[in-house]
Amino acid sequence: MQNTEKVKAQIRAAFAQVEYPGDWCLRRSNEGDEPFLLEQEFKGKDKWEVLDPKFIDQAPGGFASALSFFSEEAFRFYIPAYLIADIDECLQYSNPIFHLTHGLTNSSRNDRINPRRYGDRTWFDHAQHRFSVFTREQAAAIVAYLTLKRNAENIIEFEQQQIDEALKNYWYQRAPTLENFE
Repeated sequence: MQNTEKVKAQIRAAFAQVEYPGDWCLRRSNEGDEPFLLEQEFKGKDKWEVLDPKFIDQAPGGFASALSFFSEEAFRFYIPAYLIADIDECLQYSNPIFHLTHGLTNSSRNDRINPRRYGDRTWFDHAQHRFSVFTREQAAAIVAYLTLKRNAENIIEFEQQQIDEALKNYWYQRAPTLENFE
């Protein structure tokens, strides 16, 4: 089993050089109130390393939906804060595992997203696009995180299956080596 401190160090190193996307590039949606709340609450927060886990767990506005509404660039910038907070068991509402596995599992990968609006785009297509911003080293850090969570004693079987399928269907191909994760 992987050491939690080693995985956190890998996450910090992999994401250390990611630049703040800018206040203008925090949200990816104009629909509803949550994207605009996200933009207000994360504006100027250009150091993910110092964000309070309680803040990110409930942002924006207590909806705990920031991971759903971040732009791809903001998702890449802020995800390490969520991963480390989750490893430290500081998240009660936000679920980075869901956001790193949805669309990559056998049950969701071929589901179309609102065909009237997006045609034949599937959740797998969406996930591939969203995660294409990660470097191979960042993908390896995500694999290390998912593997750590998958092997945790308190993991529920459903989440374990989601992680296994996402790793097999996508993340292992993005990571530079697999020997560190066995």
